[in-house]
Amino acid sequence: MRFAAALTAGAVVAAATLFPGIALAAEAHELPGQTMSLWWALPFAGLLLSIATGPLLFHHVWEHHYGKITFFWAALAVVPLAVAFGMPSATDAVLHALLTEYMSFIILLFALFTISGGILVAGNIHGTPLVNAGLLLIGAMLASVIGTTGASMILIRPILRANDNRPFNAHVVIFFIFLVSNIGGSLTPLGDPPLFVGFLRGVDFFWTTTNLYQETLFVGGLVLAVFLAMDIILHRREAGAPKIKDPTPDTKVRIRGLPNVPLLAGVIGAILLSATWKPGVAFSVQGVSLELQNLVRDAIILALAFLSLGVSQKSHRQANNFHWEPIAEVAKLFAGIFICIVPVIAILRAGPDGALAPLVSLVSSPTGEPIDLAYFWMTGALSSFLDNAPTYLVFFELAGGDPQHLMTTLASTLAAISASAVFMGANTYIGNAPNFMVYAIARHRGVKMPGFFGYMAWSGAVLIPIFLIAGFLFFG
Repeated sequence: MRFAAALTAGAVVAAATLFPGIALAAEAHELPGQTMSLWWALPFAGLLLSIATGPLLFHHVWEHHYGKITFFWAALAVVPLAVAFGMPSATDAVLHALLTEYMSFIILLFALFTISGGILVAGNIHGTPLVNAGLLLIGAMLASVIGTTGASMILIRPILRANDNRPFNAHVVIFFIFLVSNIGGSLTPLGDPPLFVGFLRGVDFFWTTTNLYQETLFVGGLVLAVFLAMDIILHRREAGAPKIKDPTPDTKVRIRGLPNVPLLAGVIGAILLSATWKPGVAFSVQGVSLELQNLVRDAIILALAFLSLGVSQKSHRQANNFHWEPIAEVAKLFAGIFICIVPVIAILRAGPDGALAPLVSLVSSPTGEPIDLAYFWMTGALSSFLDNAPTYLVFFELAGGDPQHLMTTLASTLAAISASAVFMGANTYIGNAPNFMVYAIARHRGVKMPGFFGYMAWSGAVLIPIFLIAGFLFFG
C-alpha cells in the first residue's frame, strides 16, 4: 500500500512539473492543503497532458485553440476552489500567483526573448573540432547571462552553418543541447527558469554562482572534453569521405544588433537592483501586496524590451526568424499552469500531513534529515522527462521552502536540487524548453537528428555516467 501511495505521489508530482517557471505560482493562501486529496491535481495534470499531446495528436486543433483549452483547465481549477473554500480564498490564491510571480516571470522571458532576437551573428566559419568546442564554450558561458533560450537561439544557426558541409554533424547539435541549452545556464537566475524561480522565492542572486561553480565546471568540462574527443575522431574519419560542397562558404563573422547588448546588461542590473534595494514600500492590489522594488524591476525590464524593438533593425530579426507567436503561446500556457498548480502546491506545502507525504519519505532519512543524493536524482529524474522549474519548486518546498535556511544550513540540499534541475533537463528533448526548439531548427536545416529514444541513447551514454560521478562526488 505504501509503495502504491508513493507511485501515486510520484505521478502527481510528475504531472506538476512539465513546464518551466510555473510551479512557483501557487502559494497556499488560506487553502487547507492537509485536507486536500490528489484529485485537486486533475486540472493541472489535464492541462499538462494537453500540452504534451496536443501538438502531436491534434496539431491543427491545438494550434488554433490552445488558448481555449488552457482556459478550460484553468476554470476547472478555479471554480471548484471557490465552491469548496469560498471565493475570497480562491481569489486570493490565484491573484497572488498571477500578480506576484507570473507577471514577473513572463516579463523576464519576454524581455530576454525580445532583446536576444535583435542580436544576429552573421557570417560563417569552418566547423573544425577546436572551433566547435570554442563555440560550445562561448554558448555555455553566454547561457548564464542571457538564459539558455537566448543563447540557444543566437548561436544555433551559426554553429549549423559552420558544420553544414560535414557528413557527421548531428553530434554537434546534441552536445549543443547538452551544454548551451542546459548545463551552461546553472550559474545565475537568468540562466535557467528553475534558478529564477529560486530567486523569486528569496534565493540570493549570486548564491548559485558561488555554490554551483564547482559542479558546473566539473560536469561542463567533462561533457566538453567528451565532445572534443568525439569530434576529432569523426573529423578525421571525414577526411577520406567524399567532399560536400559547402552551402555557406566561410565569410567574416560579424555580430549585428550590438545596441541590444547593453539592454541585456540593463536586465541584469534591474534584477540586482530588486535584490539589494529594499525600501519597505508595498502597494495592495485586491488584497495582494506588491513590493515597490519588484514593480520597479519589472517596469525597467519591460521598458528595455520595448527599447530593443526601437533600436534593432528589422532585417536582423528577420534573419533570426523572429516572430511573436512563441512568446504569445508561452504567455497563455503559463497563465493557465500558474493557476492550475495552486492546489498542487497547497498539498505540497502540507508536507508529511498532505496527500504527497510518501514523496517526503523518499528524500528524507528516518530522523527527517534531507538526503542530498536522493534530492539530486529525484529532481533530475523528473527534470529529464518533464520540465525543470516546477520540479525545482516541488523539491524546494519538500526541503522546507525557507530560502534562508536552504542557503545556509541546507546549502548542499539546495545545491543538489538546483544542479540536477538544470543539468538533467538535458537528458531528453522535452526536459527543457530550448531542447526541442534546437532540435526542430536543426531538422529544418537538414541535420539528421536522432529521434526521441535515439537522443536518450546519447544522453544515457554521455551524461548519465558523468551525473553518477558528480552526484557521489558532490552530494554523496
